[in-house]
Amino acid sequence: MLPPNPARGEVVVTLAGAPRRLCLTLGALARIEAALNLEDWSQLPDRIATLSAADLSAVLAALLDGGGEAPEIAARATVPEAASALAAALAACA
Repeated sequence: MLPPNPARGEVVVTLAGAPRRLCLTLGALARIEAALNLEDWSQLPDRIATLSAADLSAVLAALLDGGGEAPEIAARATVPEAASALAAALAACA
């Protein structure tokens, strides 16, 4: 696996026992907005604070897809892995 491209906001995290690339692309952001029923991206920080397990899985699937990974991997991640991955992906975009 190539190293992540920080200029693109990519991060590599361990999910389901293997390194996976995550990236908050415009497409991933659109999928997240739809999955969380957001009117616009400005609502994302407040909504992230109250994610259900299904929401976390949907967000992680969008980030995996944005990184070129199979979104189905999100369903195999543990809760700690998923939460850590989400935090890393959001930090990479800051």
